[in-house]
Amino acid sequence: MVNHVNFIWNIAESLRGPFKPAEYGQVVLPFTVLRRLDAVLAATKPDVLALADSLGDVPEILRHMELTKASGQEFYNTSPFDMAKLIADPNDLRQNIAAYIAGFSTNVRDIFDRFEFETTLNKLAQKNKLFAVTEKFAHADFHSDRVSNIDMGLIFEELIRWANEKSNETAGDHYTPREVISLMVELLFALDDDALSRSGVVRSIYDPTAGTGGMLSVADEYLRRANPGIQLSLYGQDYNDYSYAICKADMVIKGQDVDNIRLGDTLTEDQFEDKKFDYGLSNPPFGVDWKDQREFIDDEHARLGFAGRFGPGTPAVSDGAMLFLLHLVSKMRRTEDGGSRVGIVLNGSPLFSGGAGGGESNIRKWLLDNDLVEAIVGLPKDMFYNTGISTYIWVLSNRKDEERKGKVQLIDGREFFVKLRKGLGSKRNELSRGDIARIVQLYAEFEETEHSKIFRNDDFLYRTITVERPLKLNWQATPERIDAVFETRPVKKLNEADAQILRDALVALGAELAWKNRGEFQQALKQAVKGRMLLPAPLLKAITTALGEHDDTAEVCTDAKGKPEPDTSLRDTENVPWNEDVDDYVAREVLPFVPDAWVDHSKTKEGAEIPFTRHFYKYVPPRPLEEIDRDLNEVMDQLRTMLAEVEQ
Repeated sequence: MVNHVNFIWNIAESLRGPFKPAEYGQVVLPFTVLRRLDAVLAATKPDVLALADSLGDVPEILRHMELTKASGQEFYNTSPFDMAKLIADPNDLRQNIAAYIAGFSTNVRDIFDRFEFETTLNKLAQKNKLFAVTEKFAHADFHSDRVSNIDMGLIFEELIRWANEKSNETAGDHYTPREVISLMVELLFALDDDALSRSGVVRSIYDPTAGTGGMLSVADEYLRRANPGIQLSLYGQDYNDYSYAICKADMVIKGQDVDNIRLGDTLTEDQFEDKKFDYGLSNPPFGVDWKDQREFIDDEHARLGFAGRFGPGTPAVSDGAMLFLLHLVSKMRRTEDGGSRVGIVLNGSPLFSGGAGGGESNIRKWLLDNDLVEAIVGLPKDMFYNTGISTYIWVLSNRKDEERKGKVQLIDGREFFVKLRKGLGSKRNELSRGDIARIVQLYAEFEETEHSKIFRNDDFLYRTITVERPLKLNWQATPERIDAVFETRPVKKLNEADAQILRDALVALGAELAWKNRGEFQQALKQAVKGRMLLPAPLLKAITTALGEHDDTAEVCTDAKGKPEPDTSLRDTENVPWNEDVDDYVAREVLPFVPDAWVDHSKTKEGAEIPFTRHFYKYVPPRPLEEIDRDLNEVMDQLRTMLAEVEQ
């Protein structure tokens, strides 16, 4: 494998000058795919060409079926050219290579289209590099009897990693650190090792944000290493053309069904709408808004409800990561069909953002109510190429082991890392093999330790209650309050004569006299304008509100039924743990401080949050004052010495 990778890297280095290092991948990746396909199809190429000539004008679907059967692959090429024939005619190489690519079946030709390979070929031709590059690749021995699908996959993955490192500005967009993927994959399969090691096992894995296919590739390697006979189907979707091309090419090289890799926005163009999978993996973009998809998603949420993907709710439009989480959950097999387990990398926001009744909280509560959250692993900071923020792996399952049912495991892996000798973008840390093994062991053992905490689902649920206090006001016709009255909308609508009558009446009430009963004040006001103007309800309410100020010594304002009215300025909320009685909580935490308070139960909302860091908080006592004083004195002594030297 190393020899092949070095061979291709040397070809890339020969591009220096006309191509920047960040552009090398645009040449070597599609050429590597082209040469591998050329080698894989070589044995059956004569049969395919003979059959293609004999099929005539048969329907395209039938033609595709017959030609794939003849090629022995999920793709074929009907061009008379191969790599050897291409380099045999250097003068017509550019047009011949275009004809060769056009001869591929559409599912493979799509790869070269998304690579924008035509543009690359034109540039190679213009810079007189096309023949040299084509000739070198033509001599690469990528035949399947020399290089297996697994080895070819490893070669291609190494080229992808190398190309991404050369293109640092986009590495974070397309490439999840391999050790993070390894941890996710091992967590995903840790509890299933026995089942996956049996002969004849058939499994499917899906990544809705496949990028260049790294997660699918690592999962494929892990399972085939554990069970070479496993029948594994990989599925993925991505909206970025270049990433999609790389991922699809990787699947072709591994011998996977190329039609299982689809292009499109997962949130608005689900390419696997009716399909369910055994496992799921995803690293959706962090903190990216979904305003462009909002109309579609809101419509699905309203129209399909829980029959669609977004029934529990939608998050704030500023961050769409939880939409991918819900999408992934929607792809899980039903429990009676064997169930599924999925893993997704998210930032810290989905753990706690949004209050009770909000979209994020509703989503968390729905996941917990349905016992889908199996574990959440906190990762070290500075793990990703394009962000240094805290990240977490969520492991979700609808087939929990008996001991895990109704429970959630939190694993603190934030201190498990080694420093990189040289940072890559924002990436400063990485997980060692020992770190990965330790985290997976904590997950598999499912025990309470310093770094592993186990909770009941309802430990993360709560009710947000609204605590009201009675409205107590006094009314006094001071100049400042009278001016406030004339700033209200109903009063501004009065004609000049009525406005003057009202002002005179308010002044006549006197600035010194204060009413502490609303009914008595309103009666005095009506008496003051009696016979001169009417006070309809909206106007009377506006005047009463503008003249009133809070007064704890005043009488309580009541409604028509004699019930106390709440003072909205004193309104407060309290989060009550799910398993605690609201009345008991209020009696202990509220009434001792505000005895006249009550709970408006009509405003109570249910919520959920997972305060990960709080559960692993370690108290570090402050330094002793004596130690701080000693350090300050030392600094002051140094400053005095320096000052004395300056003065001398």
